[in-house]
Amino acid sequence: MSFDRNLLPDAASYYEAQGMRLRGPRSAKWKTTACTFHGGSDSMRVNVYSGAFCCMNCGARGGDVLAYEMALNGSEFVEAARRLGAWVEDGKPQPQHKPAPLSPRAALEVLGFECNLAAIAAGNLAHGVALTDEDRARLMTCAGRINRITGYYA
Repeated sequence: MSFDRNLLPDAASYYEAQGMRLRGPRSAKWKTTACTFHGGSDSMRVNVYSGAFCCMNCGARGGDVLAYEMALNGSEFVEAARRLGAWVEDGKPQPQHKPAPLSPRAALEVLGFECNLAAIAAGNLAHGVALTDEDRARLMTCAGRINRITGYYA
């Protein structure tokens, strides 16, 4: 029995499946989100490549999604590794049951909302209304969510 780091879920997908809205430039390594530990908004930084996290307010921190899972649920290392599908039993990896970030019904609701937002932005552009930087950033988030959901269910 052992831990296999390669079986940990993708950091960005994991955090978004936890309900976090990761904000920041598309190419940024560190994204900003609300801290789930103390409830503060925009104080948690998350590394979308390594999974490391750090709250600039309450000081919660860890080096990967496994550390976040342990801190969030108060679980031990092995329990958290099993929950994430990164614990290998008897030399054979457990079948990885990657949890769906959303149920199919919730995914359809998100897709409907995000597509509606994209349609409104397109209508505004067609009528000569310029998008603000905040609108553009929200539209990029919208496109990313649509791509992730269609990639998961396609």
